[in-house]
Amino acid sequence: MQFTWQHQGQSIAMKRFLTTHAISMRTIKAIKHGSGTFVVNGQVRTGVITIHDGDIAGVQLPDEAPDTAVASSARPVQVEYEDANWLVINKPAGLTSVPGPSNRTDTLVNRIKGYLIATQAANQRPHLITRLDRDTSGLVLVAKHRVAQGMLTEPRIAAQLVKTYQAWIEGTIIPAGGTIDQPIGRMSDSPRRTVMATGQRAITKYQVEVTDLQHSVSRLRLELVTGRTHQIRVHLTALGHPLLGDALYGGSQDWIQRQALHAATLQFFDPFTEKILHFEAALPADLQALNRR
Repeated sequence: MQFTWQHQGQSIAMKRFLTTHAISMRTIKAIKHGSGTFVVNGQVRTGVITIHDGDIAGVQLPDEAPDTAVASSARPVQVEYEDANWLVINKPAGLTSVPGPSNRTDTLVNRIKGYLIATQAANQRPHLITRLDRDTSGLVLVAKHRVAQGMLTEPRIAAQLVKTYQAWIEGTIIPAGGTIDQPIGRMSDSPRRTVMATGQRAITKYQVEVTDLQHSVSRLRLELVTGRTHQIRVHLTALGHPLLGDALYGGSQDWIQRQALHAATLQFFDPFTEKILHFEAALPADLQALNRR
């Protein structure tokens, strides 16, 4: 795979040229150690490289073969968007995002690997940019190669990744909108996280959208500013309003049998096209049922 751009302006070093185009230092170092080449005007270049006005320069990298340590699953994935660099997947509740001790053969990563092999994709090693808990449904962003993955770690691009969620809780939160800024850490010998002074900073924006006074249930819209494990679940629990169905954090099981949380929208800046891409995922049936109750 090859990625090139035309330079306009004063002469600059290749390294600066590439970082300006969001190529990560990790990728640049890998090329210097033999995993790829630098190209200028169609020619491979080595040593000290200077890019001049009008030059077309960039990098050439080998395609990514599938990881032999990761099993391939033939079970389907719901693809909302795909191009040469990105996949946006609508993950169902009940599916783990990445392989682990309890499931190494049929997670979202296993299914995406199977999909890439079946479609004969040039690169067959998926890189998850966002992840969801097993029982959270909704949108997941996947980079189809390491260059795309590295680009989204560049701070000015990473800052433009916006994820919003729909959630249901018992009661309502007062005030009806605001920002939760409380550090989150892991409880010893437990999968639970909790708000604690020694935890990592975690910021969640929320807005109450609908409150059903008859049933004392509210629907919220939330936006993650940071991305800590269980962040929404922990922050809402700290406010005394755990998600409906969230057994781990004490949510009511009367309404739904999994946490009532859905990654509803995903927006990010695509550095390849220099456009903002925006996606929305409809509510699955169990969450639609909550809206009708």
